[in-house]
Amino acid sequence: MGVKLDRVAVVGAGIIGMATARELSRRTDARVTVLEKEPDIAGHQTGHNSGVVHAGLYYQPGSLKARLCRRGTGLLQTFAAENQIAYDECGKLVVARSEEERPRLQAIFERSVRNGVPDVRMVDAEQLAAIEPEVAGVAGIHSPHTAIIDYVAVCRALAADLERSGGRIRTGAEVTKITETAGEVVVSTDDVTEAYDLVVGCAGLQSDRLARRAGDQADPRIVPFFGDYYLLKPDRRSLVKGLVYPVPDPRYPFLGIHLTKRYDGEVMVGPNAFLAASRESYRRTAVSVPDLLSAASYPGLWRFAAGNLRPALGEARRAFTRAAFIAEARTYVPALTAADVIKGPRGIRAQAMDRSGGLIDDFVITGHGRMIFLRNAPSPGATSSLAIAEHVVDQVLDRVTA
Repeated sequence: MGVKLDRVAVVGAGIIGMATARELSRRTDARVTVLEKEPDIAGHQTGHNSGVVHAGLYYQPGSLKARLCRRGTGLLQTFAAENQIAYDECGKLVVARSEEERPRLQAIFERSVRNGVPDVRMVDAEQLAAIEPEVAGVAGIHSPHTAIIDYVAVCRALAADLERSGGRIRTGAEVTKITETAGEVVVSTDDVTEAYDLVVGCAGLQSDRLARRAGDQADPRIVPFFGDYYLLKPDRRSLVKGLVYPVPDPRYPFLGIHLTKRYDGEVMVGPNAFLAASRESYRRTAVSVPDLLSAASYPGLWRFAAGNLRPALGEARRAFTRAAFIAEARTYVPALTAADVIKGPRGIRAQAMDRSGGLIDDFVITGHGRMIFLRNAPSPGATSSLAIAEHVVDQVLDRVTA
């Protein structure tokens, strides 16, 4: 099916939506419009993440995640240099806290080598202490080129590029209806209805709802998980020099609490991971009845919960008890105490889940006709954003020339 491309809409003005819009404007002659329901861009996951530029240690070799992470890191570093955005290769340590974790650490190292992570190396306890003196462990992986960046600044620079090329960004424009006709896609917002030759959905926390509204497949479903952070007090930020992570347990779905230096000098401790009562509110008391009903009515959530009862109880303790939260981090940063931290920000992860209760690990892109939807882009989504944009636009151009 050949598709004429004069008018293209991208729904969602997070970093992936903005990168995709910019890539479309660079590689096609279409006039690109970004539709964003919030009053500003980068209002959700882009503006609430830790700012880490991942090097690609963990991901299954050959997966879309692994390939686009490595490609995205290079593109992001170049883009940052071109736009005078600070890019700090502060480095990352993954710490094995006991001999029991050493085989899992070795497996991560082997993955990182297969993924082409530059200069990654195994370190023993003495070398680990030389890199991060306050960190305790039996061994580690050091990734010296893992970096930190301000993703909101990146998103704003992408938006400026788009507008310079003639694209437009409509904020406060929530898509309420999307319908494909014989030759176009009609998109309605609260006050305007416009027709486009093609629509790309990059709606993050609302990606499943947007796709279903447009007649796309029902699954996967977005189930939101909040992640709370604490911040080290200014006089305790010297506890770590870079990024310090535990070895993830493959039996459990989330990475675990880690310490993350930020581009602005803050050091974050976290996050936990627990079912969010609202997809888009970052107040700890916020409850959205539609969002709760959406999650509770999905059979995949109950199957997930049944298979992850033990980690869920642990996350619940960490979600509601500062002492339990900090105790987890103290297993590899023993000098850290509850008195060293203050309450920090909250993020909400748009986690795609299938009906069997499995968390979708890789990036997922679906679509039909004149519509393409990015249905799952968890970490390293921001790192990979420019590469994801290339990948999505490749698919767009395949449809144009088919």
